[in-house]
Amino acid sequence: MDIDARGPRFGAAVTTVVLAAALITRSPWILAWQTLAFALGAAGGVTRSPYGWAFRTVVRPRLAPPTEFEAPEPPRFAQAVGLVFAGLGLVGFTLGPDWLGLTATGAALAAAFLNAAFGYCLGCEMFLLMRRLAARPE
Repeated sequence: MDIDARGPRFGAAVTTVVLAAALITRSPWILAWQTLAFALGAAGGVTRSPYGWAFRTVVRPRLAPPTEFEAPEPPRFAQAVGLVFAGLGLVGFTLGPDWLGLTATGAALAAAFLNAAFGYCLGCEMFLLMRRLAARPE
């Protein structure tokens, strides 16, 4: 079942703010929250993440019915990619080296910002590219 395309973009906007706060403060606690949010989105899909829940219960009822839908698999894969980067950032901020925390968190922030601001989901594009390469005859 396809999902409202505005939901993942809303989640990316919230993620951008959370990751920016984690990067500015170098807070492992803020990054741990985002890592959990990514884990829930990767495990259950973006509609099961905390930001998906907020979109579904608070934001979507105030919007017009959706006109654009997307398959849930690419955003779910993007959540898994975000989980890897946030996890690496968390390791860097808690155990070191600090550059690992800064770099991994910054990369996740850049990807979230691209989705929030321009609707370009890097993780989704990676998913689609991998699917095309896997289906390609040799």
